[in-house]
Amino acid sequence: MIDMSNIGVLIEMDGQEIKAPNYGVLTAACAGGNVVALVFTDDGETCKTDLERFGAEKIVIMSAESPVQKANLLAAAIKEYDLRVLMGLSSARGRDLLARCACILDAPLALDAIQVNLSDGTVVKSHFSGKTTAAMKLTGDTLLIGLRPNAVEAVENPVSSEVVPFTAEAGSDGGLKILEFKKGQSGVVDLTEAEIIITGGRPMDSADNFEILYACAEELGAAVGASRAAVDAGFAPHSMQVGQTGKTVSPKLYIGCGLSGSVQHFAGMKTSRVIVGINTDKDAPIFGKCDYGIVGDLFDVVPALTEALKIR
Repeated sequence: MIDMSNIGVLIEMDGQEIKAPNYGVLTAACAGGNVVALVFTDDGETCKTDLERFGAEKIVIMSAESPVQKANLLAAAIKEYDLRVLMGLSSARGRDLLARCACILDAPLALDAIQVNLSDGTVVKSHFSGKTTAAMKLTGDTLLIGLRPNAVEAVENPVSSEVVPFTAEAGSDGGLKILEFKKGQSGVVDLTEAEIIITGGRPMDSADNFEILYACAEELGAAVGASRAAVDAGFAPHSMQVGQTGKTVSPKLYIGCGLSGSVQHFAGMKTSRVIVGINTDKDAPIFGKCDYGIVGDLFDVVPALTEALKIR
């Protein structure tokens, strides 16, 4: 049994809003001890209500621009608040900061974890494009863990929180400065953080036909993905690709439209909680892997689903 009395959670922000997958990380942390949320923001009060709703007993707010300085502040906060574990999202930003912090502290780091057991310091990771999983045990004074977004379902655990400003010597920016942030298309949900994803395969037949998926996604509050075959055919950009050579996702609901269910694609979404397959071929491999299957034409099924959602 490892003493995990103080668990830190690096909270990732989108402007002044907390990214939803952070709540799953907080839920995982609550199983280990007292939760300390670490947030880079100028106003901790704006996020206090949401963070204390998911178990953050202390909210430590910090300010820095450079990733180098942020990592230095994180390392200092870990020591100041005697954090045995620092958890965060295994997103592009989270992976960068957790890795930098691990180097500063000479601490073990596990990224893209899909399960975590804080009582003994073990994490479960997916390996070989999802073909296997491996349990890893981390040892050291401080453990750093990056959880795959949506790997842990968020469960409310209301507590009373205090907001504490934290300052320390952040050092130089290391020659790395953030010049500008460019937001993606407004209203588009990031694939790796989406709770619902609807994906199109080669049978979409054209980029224009993806509009029926976008229409359905708008009603569902979902992100839209594509198979490698659809991307290779030019129907969608690579940024939308899910699978072994694309993005790995763990949504609550994954709807595959016209997907055969190849091993390569399945590797990127097998940890989805509920999988729905839509295909005209009743013998398609996807039906052996999904929770619910619809044998039908996606061009009939998806618009019907969209209309049903509009009148619900």
